[in-house]
Amino acid sequence: MTNSNSVLTINDLSFRYEEQTVLENINLVVPKSSFLAIVGPNGSGKTTLLKSILGLVKLQKGTIELFGTPISKFKDWSKIGFVSQKANSFNSGFPATVFEVVSSGLTSKLGLFHFFKQQHKEKVVEALQSVGMEKFINRNIGELSGGQQQRVFIARALVSEPELLILDEPTVGVDAKTVQAFYHMLEDINKNKGITLILVTHDVGTISEKVSHVACLNKHLHFHGSAKEFEHIQDKDLSHYYGHPLHVITHEQT
Repeated sequence: MTNSNSVLTINDLSFRYEEQTVLENINLVVPKSSFLAIVGPNGSGKTTLLKSILGLVKLQKGTIELFGTPISKFKDWSKIGFVSQKANSFNSGFPATVFEVVSSGLTSKLGLFHFFKQQHKEKVVEALQSVGMEKFINRNIGELSGGQQQRVFIARALVSEPELLILDEPTVGVDAKTVQAFYHMLEDINKNKGITLILVTHDVGTISEKVSHVACLNKHLHFHGSAKEFEHIQDKDLSHYYGHPLHVITHEQT
């Protein structure tokens, strides 16, 4: 069923790799301007779910709608920004400045050989300001820490002004001391810019205080509700969802 207030609607989605079922009867609605965290153990189907949402794998069973349009007919991909697990694999020797990396996010809108105008340069600066990296605009990307690089790649996704931003484990390779500030930055982007966020993460305890909704995935969608509801799930139930013992430690807001 289509929800006019949703950016993403998934109905009865199932997916198999040969004989192995990785997603089974997934139903999920993501409202506009919400901040959804998708949590679950390794091998739970999170990557396949993201690939399905981004149109990278062909649907086998079920439907996906983006902004009210069936994914098979959806064309306006500039509405969606995506940030992958860059920190583990990025080539630190890549010869590009922060400005060049972020401005490359405008290519889909401007074309490969379009010259940047002042208004486009201002968009790059604004995107970097959103992630607290404007002071590094002329720095080589390889000189930055993993957390700083990931902020730059989020700015690259933001510069095209998407309505939905999807992040796949963005804190992988990020120093633990900066994770809280990183999540706070995402919270600000969601609230101040009104961008809908979908975040795939393993950080169950820390993230629940920053997001509006949580989906717990392990082949099935075991839980989908508000962050407040998620905080009241008993450890034994969450351990059942994950398939192994799990104790959630929530962190106080600072």
